[in-house]
Amino acid sequence: MRLTLAPLTNFDLGAVAAAAIAFVAYRARVLTSGGALWAFAIGTLTFGALGWSGAAILLTFFLTSVALSRLGRARKRALLAGVEKGGVRDGAQVFANGGVAAICAALTFHDPRYAIAFAGAFAAAAADTWGTELGALYGGTPRSIVTGRRVDTGLSGGVTWLGTAAEVGGAAVVAAVAFTFGLPFVAVLAGGVAGAFVDSLLGATVQAKRWCAQCGRACESDPHVCGASTELLRGAGWFGNDAVNLAATMVGAAVAFALAR
Repeated sequence: MRLTLAPLTNFDLGAVAAAAIAFVAYRARVLTSGGALWAFAIGTLTFGALGWSGAAILLTFFLTSVALSRLGRARKRALLAGVEKGGVRDGAQVFANGGVAAICAALTFHDPRYAIAFAGAFAAAAADTWGTELGALYGGTPRSIVTGRRVDTGLSGGVTWLGTAAEVGGAAVVAAVAFTFGLPFVAVLAGGVAGAFVDSLLGATVQAKRWCAQCGRACESDPHVCGASTELLRGAGWFGNDAVNLAATMVGAAVAFALAR
C-alpha cells in the first residue's frame, strides 16, 4: 500500500513562514511573546488567503516599521522620554495594526475585492508608523491637528509637515507594492492617507490624555512609565493608542474598498 502526502496548501506554507518570522522577531526583541503569537496568526491567515501578494504587502509594512523604529533610537529615546510605550511591540499593538487586514484577508473568500481593503488597512498602518517615527525624529515641534497649538513630541494628535509627508510616503510604498499585484494604486493610497488622518484626529480628541503629577507632564498611560498613577485630562479613559490604531486601519480598509467599487 503506497502512502502519498497531500500537497502543501498556502495555509501550510504561511504557517511555516509566519512561525519563522515571528520567532526571529521575538528573539530580536522586536515582538513580545504575545506579539509573536498574533504575528503568527495574522501572517498565516494572510498567506493562506492571499498568497504572495498578501505576504508582500504585510512584509512591506512590517519590515519598514521595524527599520524606522530603530532609526535614530538614541535621539528618539531622549525626545520621547516619558511618552513612548516602548520599542518591543506587544500583542495589542500587533492586532491593532494587522487585525483588520487579517479579517479582510479572510473575507476575500466571500468577495475578492476585500483584497483591496486588506491593502488599505496596511497602508493606513504604514502611514501612521512612518509619520510617527520620522515626524518625531526630524519634524520639529508638532502642533495639534485640531487647535494648531504646540504639542509635546510623542503625544497623539500632534502633526508636522515632515510627518505628514512621511505618512503619504508610507501609504504610497504599500500602494505601490499592492499595484504590482494588480490592486488599484489610488484606492489603496487614499485608504492609507485617510486612515492616518483619522488616527491624528482621534488622537487629538477621543484618545485619553493624562497627567502625571510626579513627573509634571502630560502622558497617555496609567500608570505612567515612572510608575505613578495618572489623572485623566481629556478623552475617553478606555480609548488608548491601540484603539486609535485599530480605528485608523478600519478607516483605511473601508475607504480603499469604497473607492475600488
